[in-house]
Amino acid sequence: MWSRLFALALLLLPVPAFAGVKEDVAALAPTGVVLVLDANGNELVSQNADTPFVPASVAKIVTAWLAMDVLGGDYRFETRFYIDDNRVLYIRGGGDPFLISEELAPLAANLVAKIGKKPITGIVLDGSYYPANIRIPGIENTGEAYNALNSALAVNFNTVAGVRKGNTVLSGEPQTPITPLAISQFLQRGPKKAGRINLSQDPAMSLRYAGELIGAFVTQAGGSVKGNVSAGSVPQGLAPIYIHRQSRPLSQVIIQLMSGSNNYIANQVFLETGGKRLGGPVSLAKSRQVLNEKLAANGLDKTIYLEEGSGISRDNRFTARGLAKVLALFAAHADLFRGHDGGMNKTGTMDGVRTLAGFADTKSHGRVRFVISLTSNDGSLRFRLLRAIAAGL
Repeated sequence: MWSRLFALALLLLPVPAFAGVKEDVAALAPTGVVLVLDANGNELVSQNADTPFVPASVAKIVTAWLAMDVLGGDYRFETRFYIDDNRVLYIRGGGDPFLISEELAPLAANLVAKIGKKPITGIVLDGSYYPANIRIPGIENTGEAYNALNSALAVNFNTVAGVRKGNTVLSGEPQTPITPLAISQFLQRGPKKAGRINLSQDPAMSLRYAGELIGAFVTQAGGSVKGNVSAGSVPQGLAPIYIHRQSRPLSQVIIQLMSGSNNYIANQVFLETGGKRLGGPVSLAKSRQVLNEKLAANGLDKTIYLEEGSGISRDNRFTARGLAKVLALFAAHADLFRGHDGGMNKTGTMDGVRTLAGFADTKSHGRVRFVISLTSNDGSLRFRLLRAIAAGL
């Protein structure tokens, strides 16, 4: 008798704990979306879990899951270089989101080793892998550096860092040479002192800056550039003399994507999923087709709707149950999360939107998946909810 009563008491112990967590959640955010599940899919906390919400940057979780599934963690973006008999250098972009100065320095050294040090008579930039009219919903009218135009061939995230002293502009980064276009754009649109600007939504400007900066690095590497920078196509039949493979595999790109929440990087990765599966040129439609096929295959087509890969569009819609299932599918890669609080989570922030989703370790239920969405501008509230959940479980 006593053993049966003791066993019954043990079974009943979790109930008050669960009730306490639910009461805390309801008290802190009575209208919020909150869902917490254990590793077996058992719901520990559920509040408005089927109510669609705007995910903001937690949409990047879906992009990361899709990219790891379609491209694989070892995938590396490629940029191709060609040179003709007149020593005109052609560069065909492949959508590499990390053609940053630290990558361009060894790239240029490898390129000069291939083509020699005789002067290059011109640089022609082929950005045809991305159509010239590509635009990301929600980004067109923003000037933030992390919302730069997506491009087949862009450097330093399509941004310029500068230091302005009167009418003089110096590079804002010791590793980045200053170029004529960088100077003119920073004088026109940059801050009075130091800062970073994006290169607007002009594909021609994006390509030109890439050509100027690559040319500057070629010169630093001992090469020489005498001709102009222009846009054009690689001549048919011309074989690449050098193919640069990004030093960072996709898994490392995703870590940077998740921690920095850079919208430009997110959509470069999202667009590549469609380009890789369905061929170029890339398009949002192709990437959405690939995503929707994956969602449907996992029973998620009614719970996840994504317009683009960064979360900048307010037309994106998730439910907590849908996102929690994506987290389950992505659980093997939980180590790619780098939350602002040091946890395995991703935040999302827009005016009137504060979201948080990911994984958390608890004392009694191990690693749990959670989704939090608030129609609020209180960014700390989502973390207070997470702490209350972790403390109660």
